[in-house]
Amino acid sequence: MRALIATGTGRYADPWHPYAKTSPLIADVLTEAGFHADIDHDVDHAMTRLEGVDLLVVNAGDPWRSETTEPLEPAALAGFRTGLERGIGVIAVHAALSSLRDYPDWPVAIGGMWVPGLSWHPPLDTVHVTGGALPDGTAIASFDVVDERYSRLQAFGERMVVAEHETEGERMPTAWVREHGAARVGVDALGHDERSWASDGHRALFARMADWVTRRG
Repeated sequence: MRALIATGTGRYADPWHPYAKTSPLIADVLTEAGFHADIDHDVDHAMTRLEGVDLLVVNAGDPWRSETTEPLEPAALAGFRTGLERGIGVIAVHAALSSLRDYPDWPVAIGGMWVPGLSWHPPLDTVHVTGGALPDGTAIASFDVVDERYSRLQAFGERMVVAEHETEGERMPTAWVREHGAARVGVDALGHDERSWASDGHRALFARMADWVTRRG
């Protein structure tokens, strides 16, 4: 199984998330799970090389916050759409909920997005994540992780929440999965920095989601 991690650089970088440190940690999780993991440091370029890729992971930020105005190549849009149509597995990590804003298929595929001015998170702290189960019955164990609690995310379409956390007394989705046409998609709202990937529970959640979206689970 081949995995490609599109990581935040250029207009997909931001001052809050150390993508250069977290993407290799994501690659480590996938390698341990039996994937051949590659990192592309150009998000739009990654979308043009999805042929033969089983899993696309996006670990990148909001391009609309950047002062860089790089034109989006039609091949990138077409590449992502073609990948979805053939049934590629996709996982959006943390800030990817606010990424790929120039790709109309992205928020519809992942089933949610960060809405500026409405979505929010408390200060980074230790979060207790309550695990559920994947659609195939695979259990997700509960765990603690040092991370941000993304809250009030906009949802699109049907999804199955597989992990939750609490913010100000309200249950919020930490991770979910869904089917989008031929593709299987997962969203992992965790992953702010290296501390998140030090959690065995988070790493296990991510590995199980990768198995499900690529139909290995």
